[in-house]
Amino acid sequence: MKLFLDSSDVDLISDAYGTGLIDGVTTNPSLIYQSGKDPKEVLQEISEIFSWEASVSAEVMGETSEEMLDMAEEYIAIGPNITIKVPCTYHGLIACRELSLQGISTNVTLVFSASQAILASKAGATYVSPFVGRLNDQYWDGINVVEEISDVFATHNADTKVLAASIRDPGQVARCFKVGADICTIPHSVFMKMYTHALTDMGLEIFRRDWENVQRSI
Repeated sequence: MKLFLDSSDVDLISDAYGTGLIDGVTTNPSLIYQSGKDPKEVLQEISEIFSWEASVSAEVMGETSEEMLDMAEEYIAIGPNITIKVPCTYHGLIACRELSLQGISTNVTLVFSASQAILASKAGATYVSPFVGRLNDQYWDGINVVEEISDVFATHNADTKVLAASIRDPGQVARCFKVGADICTIPHSVFMKMYTHALTDMGLEIFRRDWENVQRSI
């Protein structure tokens, strides 16, 4: 199981990476926009936090595969841990195929069905990103889609990894891993919530109180 952070906030990413529990990062144009910085500058800072084996997804934009590939060249130059993120569209998968043939790590995003994931895998995608939360918003079962993709990939020994995205709470993280996701990418807020449980807090308070009594009795 791997956890990626879905963020472009360099300070939050650095803080989470310091725990030793975060394996990579995913970004998108919306997250980059929130940073208020130049995209390449942000991606360079994030890339430098991680080792070369990690994955830092940089999403390309364009109406055609050629436009996506041109942007990809700029991002690939940032470092060896950059993964090029393309949409699951006709032109996006052509770009994915070309990048995969060059040995470039790719992440096919905006995946909402197993059939889309199959095409992405055939295009050589390193990762496919089914959007759990957005599926749930439209009254589809996002976890079920992750499970279906995971089952298809397992049946056919696909090399493509299932990267569950659009995660809204810690429970979805657990359920995605239960049904076969290889990776979950999560906001920093969800990562911090994974630490917490009411019974943990209650138990800790009891231990703290008893330890104070021990100290007083010495």
